[in-house]
Amino acid sequence: MDVSETASISSGIADRYAMAVFDLANEGKELDKLEADLDDLSAALSSSPELTDLIQSPVYSRDEQADAIGAVAAKMGLTKTLQNVLSLMASKRRLFVLPQMINRLRDLIAEEKGEVTADVVSAVKLTDKQSKELASTLKTKVGKDVKINATVDDTLIGGLIVKVGSKMIDTSVRSKLNSLQNAMKEVG
Repeated sequence: MDVSETASISSGIADRYAMAVFDLANEGKELDKLEADLDDLSAALSSSPELTDLIQSPVYSRDEQADAIGAVAAKMGLTKTLQNVLSLMASKRRLFVLPQMINRLRDLIAEEKGEVTADVVSAVKLTDKQSKELASTLKTKVGKDVKINATVDDTLIGGLIVKVGSKMIDTSVRSKLNSLQNAMKEVG
């Protein structure tokens, strides 16, 4: 089995859990709460190496994973639906697909709201005003409401990398320096 097959299997597992959570949340009119929960859960995963280790490491038993993720979910005040799915995922040893499930759920919620998500990487953290202006500009280009998913990568030096669907715009200084370097190699 090669890596692409493993990724495909993980993606399929994440899709099934995401669809189940989405359907339950949509029926219960809890999509807004679910979206907030996903933001909180994603932030917890990115800021806690221990939580990331818990969902990825095979060292922890099913019971240890279930107890720990249950305690984290309860402490965070996640919806019962999400708490139950996390417990089920732990009992089936499927917590490793949690980041993919979160991304898929965000896509489903955005689609339901008629939004599109733009992944934006910047050299410094965008201010609220900058995020709103960027979302407004992208809305005129895309024709839908745009939700900004911003991350920071200081190696860009300056500028932005914006990805909406299959389209990517790279205005980073790093990219421009690389292009200049390649052009100089061709000349010399």
